[in-house]
Amino acid sequence: MGDYSKALEFHEKSLKIREKVLPPNHPDLGTSYNNTGQVYNNMGDYSKALEFYEKDLEIAKKALHPTHPDLAISYNNIGQVHNHMSDYSKALEFYEKAHKIFEKALPSNHPNLAISKHDIGCVYEDMGEYSKASQFYERAVEVAQLSLPSNHEHLQLIDQIVHCLVMLINIEEDYEIVNQIYIQWFKSSEFNLAQLSMDIVKLVL
Repeated sequence: MGDYSKALEFHEKSLKIREKVLPPNHPDLGTSYNNTGQVYNNMGDYSKALEFYEKDLEIAKKALHPTHPDLAISYNNIGQVHNHMSDYSKALEFYEKAHKIFEKALPSNHPNLAISKHDIGCVYEDMGEYSKASQFYERAVEVAQLSLPSNHEHLQLIDQIVHCLVMLINIEEDYEIVNQIYIQWFKSSEFNLAQLSMDIVKLVL
């Protein structure tokens, strides 16, 4: 918590300076709002995080092209806070706005698209809409496998997504899908096969 306090102090000083010297819609001012919001988000102070993220978004909407990836990130940050606050309909609204921009602005195999699909899948899972969650998790894995080398740090995300899929399958009791996932995504991969195998064993016992 001490590190967050120091970070917050630094970002607030920077923000005060920028508020004095920059016009109200300057992108750098938006960056300061975003950075401050990120610290509050990490501290778990979601109402304050939302306050600063919304200020960043207002600037981003005025300063950036409607399909600029940075605008998508602003939407995504707000969606993340709503998700933390268990306001799933709002989270989904902002995640979907971000996702539409990513789809227009980025190549179809860009890692940010995989992360965006994963985030939407998480919200659907939290809402109990497991079929939709599975669809987005599967798409996230497909994109990530196309875009990331075998030693990339985000491959941990694929591992996480597929374990989410396995747990959802447990809920839906469709064990045939487990076999399909194993064959399609894991047979020749470097993922945590031992853990996945244990999860599959739990499903069939």
